Amino acid sequence: MDKFVIEGPAKLQGQAYISGSKNASLPMMAAAILTDEEVILSNVPKLKDIDTMCKLLIKLNCKCKRLDNDDIFINCSGINSDFAPYELVKTMRASILVFGPLLARLKSAHVSLPGGCAIGVRPVNLHIAAMKNLGADVEIEEGYIVAKAERLEGATIYFDTPTVTGTENVLMAAALTKGKTIIKNAAKEPEVVDLAKMLKVMGAKIKGEGESTIEVEGVSKLRGVSYRVMSDRIEAGTFMCASLITGSTIELIDAPLYAMDAIVDKFIEVGGSIRKIDDSRIEIKGKKIEPVVIKTAVYPGFPTDMQAQFMAVLTLANGTSVIEETIFENRFMHVAELIRLGANILISGNKAVIEGVSHLDGATVMATDLRASASLVIAGLAAHGRTEVLRIYHLDRGYEALEKKLSSLGANIKRVKQ
Repeated sequence: MDKFVIEGPAKLQGQAYISGSKNASLPMMAAAILTDEEVILSNVPKLKDIDTMCKLLIKLNCKCKRLDNDDIFINCSGINSDFAPYELVKTMRASILVFGPLLARLKSAHVSLPGGCAIGVRPVNLHIAAMKNLGADVEIEEGYIVAKAERLEGATIYFDTPTVTGTENVLMAAALTKGKTIIKNAAKEPEVVDLAKMLKVMGAKIKGEGESTIEVEGVSKLRGVSYRVMSDRIEAGTFMCASLITGSTIELIDAPLYAMDAIVDKFIEVGGSIRKIDDSRIEIKGKKIEPVVIKTAVYPGFPTDMQAQFMAVLTLANGTSVIEETIFENRFMHVAELIRLGANILISGNKAVIEGVSHLDGATVMATDLRASASLVIAGLAAHGRTEVLRIYHLDRGYEALEKKLSSLGANIKRVKQ
């Protein structure tokens, strides 16, 4: 098992390239099930979750392999299995994304209930109810979702709560479903929009992506596609937090600012500044850290996936900040670890009150989930002395070569075998 060893405080300078979005890549990989032609995705990050999804597709008898650089090749013309086993699905919640495509393509699905980060209850009941509305018979048997559908037909589907993977599953299933499907209270996330754009290039008829109501007119066949995945807005936001906490000026290449309004607003409110250099490069600068109030919300609100990173920054703010977490009930597990570094944080229900301190001190801390890992790395960049971040396998699920990118900016960070 690996750990990060960080010697701080750091001062960063240089350029960081923002990788492709994991959360956009995974549903696109699942969407390859919908066609018997070749799918090539570019700008796909080199991450464990991507490897897991590739292994899952191979298990279904698809071809999946990484080409040179950041391209993934998928061909599901020979798919003949609807079985997504527990040993693959347990490590990655996004495995549920094969549920809709399998039902649409094979009229059956046998998918293990998913795992992933332990940040709270993320039920699949919304997915199941949606597929039932499309005409599938769905049961839970021995930890598996077992679904069959002689014929899927378009329907109106209302989500009580906007769900990203639920919206994506319905989008993919509805693309090959007879008739019109209307998704109400749909997720508006940029990754959902990117998936819809890819499906449209494949021949799907979709209207309203990025809005609360999406309409899908089913077609009989989808074609292959070559598509570039959007850049990762959460990775870009994480580097913004790194610049804030270290008071550094760095350049980001391919940061998707069009999808980051809430993150950018808080970055500026905390004390950062952004200057556009050209169409692909921005300069970000961290200055004095001001206290703020943050409330997580579904897109276009402030993303829960950036809450931990901003909390790390706010531990050094000039005053008191409040973060309210409205998405996941267990997403303050990083607080105890930040306190080990010297942070002053109190938890009351779903709110964290952060009283800024003058400095952080290095310590050994343990990552509890993907974004918590990032928050501890960010805090370690600013802490005085040596910080060891354990269990970074969480981080490897969502950040491509983070320590190498930070090292290229001047950080003293090393990956070490425990």
